[in-house]
Amino acid sequence: MKESVVMEAERITGDFLQERVKKSFQILGKGNVNKVCVAETENSKVVVRMNDKGTYSNFVKENWCIEQARSVGIPSPEVLSIGIANDTAFMIQTFVDGENGLDSTKPKPDIWRQLGVYAKLIQTIQVKGYGENLIDPIHGVFQSPPHAGSDGSWLGYVDYNINSLTENDQFIELGVINQTESKKIRKLFEGLKRENFRFGLNHGDVSLKNTIVNNEGQVVLLDWGSAEVSVVPHGDIIEIMKCQILGGGPNSEEFKAFLDSYGLKEKDVASMRPLLLLRAFDKLRWAIDQSPDLIEPFAKFAKQVVDRTLD
Repeated sequence: MKESVVMEAERITGDFLQERVKKSFQILGKGNVNKVCVAETENSKVVVRMNDKGTYSNFVKENWCIEQARSVGIPSPEVLSIGIANDTAFMIQTFVDGENGLDSTKPKPDIWRQLGVYAKLIQTIQVKGYGENLIDPIHGVFQSPPHAGSDGSWLGYVDYNINSLTENDQFIELGVINQTESKKIRKLFEGLKRENFRFGLNHGDVSLKNTIVNNEGQVVLLDWGSAEVSVVPHGDIIEIMKCQILGGGPNSEEFKAFLDSYGLKEKDVASMRPLLLLRAFDKLRWAIDQSPDLIEPFAKFAKQVVDRTLD
């Protein structure tokens, strides 16, 4: 019996293409937040990405990012349609024939070198604002939702994390930091407020799993669900650093290939550690407030970043 996910993908595809789906399957094991299926009719083969209807705005953002990426020369699937059907938000994309970057026989440093080129191109895309929510696709305006302690701005984000470093901070109870480390980290975060950062678009999850190496050997970039406007090039690089710490990122040769093609040195990366720490702390505070089941892994990661940053 077919899985309900595959059946829903067939319904969405059939309604859009006005053709009967003759073959379909779900793509598993690549770490996607969305449910992803491939559906094939007599004349077309497409990828259907699905989630609950509350995520529709994220598909709007992805669609916008893909259009912009294609316009600056980054190979990407074409978005054929986005919408909501039966309480399911969906995106239909052209199918790219090839191998996932994790499985490709193309040398991994070569893929990472191309991703460095793409990361630099991404930052030429004109955007405004700050944050992960695209609120104005016409003008490319992004926004970060305000919450208790932050007005949603970059400085609000930094100040929230500074002001949370108190004597009664739950991070101390969790063993992430002690009082002495808290004072040192406060100084690091205060220093970030004085930096003259440049802001631009970040993909948010530059990784092998988000690539397809097509039959011509071209690296195609996928999945813009984590895209945001933040400091550049730091935003994408600290996410890669996070993956390295967690054991899933590029090795030293692959990371060097990425940095070389972008035009950065190892010393540039070392200076980004306070930003990685800021991101790790903010994510842990979010978990404490919103997702208790993630507190333990987020606290473990935050502690690892503390040790590397204050070493």
